[in-house]
Amino acid sequence: MRDELVLLAQRTLDACLARGLKIATAESCTGGLLAGALTENAGASDVFERGFVTYSNEAKQDMLGVPAGLIAAHGAVSAEVAEAMALGALAHSRAQMALAITGVAGPGGGSAAKPVGLVHFALARDQRPTLLLRKHFVAPAGKKFSRVEIRRMAMLTGLHMLLEAAAPQLLA
Repeated sequence: MRDELVLLAQRTLDACLARGLKIATAESCTGGLLAGALTENAGASDVFERGFVTYSNEAKQDMLGVPAGLIAAHGAVSAEVAEAMALGALAHSRAQMALAITGVAGPGGGSAAKPVGLVHFALARDQRPTLLLRKHFVAPAGKKFSRVEIRRMAMLTGLHMLLEAAAPQLLA
């Protein structure tokens, strides 16, 4: 059964194909699930150039060129590191657009400054400023989002960002 994620991924792929854009992803807290949603669709190889799963700080440094000092200064879950991840994915691929996601999916690992559900996104494009987005996914009072729910909401947000960048009129 094709769910909301896969259908949104297809719309994103179609919009990018129409504009001649290739996509790269750099994922931390989503662990490659965004790349998986995109490649669930036939023909994804016409648009999806590559994905980087950089769950550890070392992977962010080795695969994307994120400076260790940047991670030390701001933490892996930060706008600064998300931006460096997106720019690194763009630099280490043949894509014209790269989306990075880094966050705290839980259930542990959160802090007062970086609570569970905090996710940073960065969308880098050739010759354009990087778009940064900070989201804190908070469940209604008395409930908690699960790790699966946080990662799913992060993927949906990322797909919306890609679609908006490729074809803003499709979200109107």
